[in-house]
Amino acid sequence: MSLLPVAEALTRILDVATTLETEDVDLLQARGRTLASPVVSKLNNPPFDASAMDGYAVRAEDVASVPVSLNVVGEAGAGRPFTGALRKGEAIRIFTGGSVPDGADAIVIQENVDASGPTITVRETASVGANIRPQGEDFRKDDVLIEAGRCLTARDVLIGASSGHGKLPVVRKPVVAILSTGDELVSPGNPLGPGQISASNAYGLAAVVEAAGGEARFLGIARDTFASLEDRISAAAGADILVTSGGASVGDHDLVRPALEKAGAKLEFYKIAMRPGKPLFFGLRAADGKTQYCLGLPGNPVSSMICARVFLVPLIGRLLGRETPFQAIEAVLAEPIPANGPRQHYMRGLLDMSSAPPRVTPFKSQDSGLIKSLQRADCLVVVPADAPAQSAGTPVKVLKLDI
Repeated sequence: MSLLPVAEALTRILDVATTLETEDVDLLQARGRTLASPVVSKLNNPPFDASAMDGYAVRAEDVASVPVSLNVVGEAGAGRPFTGALRKGEAIRIFTGGSVPDGADAIVIQENVDASGPTITVRETASVGANIRPQGEDFRKDDVLIEAGRCLTARDVLIGASSGHGKLPVVRKPVVAILSTGDELVSPGNPLGPGQISASNAYGLAAVVEAAGGEARFLGIARDTFASLEDRISAAAGADILVTSGGASVGDHDLVRPALEKAGAKLEFYKIAMRPGKPLFFGLRAADGKTQYCLGLPGNPVSSMICARVFLVPLIGRLLGRETPFQAIEAVLAEPIPANGPRQHYMRGLLDMSSAPPRVTPFKSQDSGLIKSLQRADCLVVVPADAPAQSAGTPVKVLKLDI
């Protein structure tokens, strides 16, 4: 079987994935969720003409010539408006955020006033509209404030609340079931026996899923038997995506693909022209009345995490209806790199965003057994298959690892 180019493999994954259904969440749970439909303001902001300063509400024509004395006839605080109307020769004590009384059209700041009992002397003029935030200056009722597809920030939550929304419509989080496979695996924190290793992949993958906006569900470790795999795969019912780690190659103990096929999965493709991560597969199966996307990742921790960034993260993005935050960016090489072979290479490196354009430094060693170098990296440099040697300053595509 020939190796499938990365771009074609990713296209085939995303072409069959569709955005999940919508749910309403309280504002306290909205940050980090993906907006399903536009946020339209229910009100004006400010909802009334509001004072921008502490001072006195006046008629601008009364303070056109100073100094001038005015009678203070009331007070307007935040949430406590003055109920009457201002008349000629009068002033209202007002505080920041207070509603500007009827008849007033300017605010004199308190630093420009001498107060003596019920009378003030204004020492500086104020023009119409001075120190007043007019109704709807920020946004108005029916304004579209946030477009659909945005990953909501704390600032988005703030404007959602300010515009009269107690809940926001978001796309349901994709549930991603994660299954580690292999007789050699031991849960982290437990002592290792001869030939055993710590089962790290599921924990790194769960963190990737959560960072991308999904909900991770750990299925545990399946041993290299059909019975163990079938038991764990059955526990993935209800998940939108089933991710397996290990057992994706063609060795005697690589049983994941046949176990999935026995469970009803239809294999779409197998083996990708990329490094690291050639033994990767993708398929679909019906599970719990819906389509489940099955992604088989290599067991090597570095390969597994890189393949997750290249394929799993965009799949989650498509299910959420947000794709562009996960795309490659443009940068230039800070150092030369050698010619590449027949598989697209994802080189670990460090990205310097302080320059324009950004500069990226690939690590000298790209051995897929070096987990520490993946931890140090913040990006992947995408080197096309059969690319010639490239000098410093050459433009390249870069995938950020921290999404």
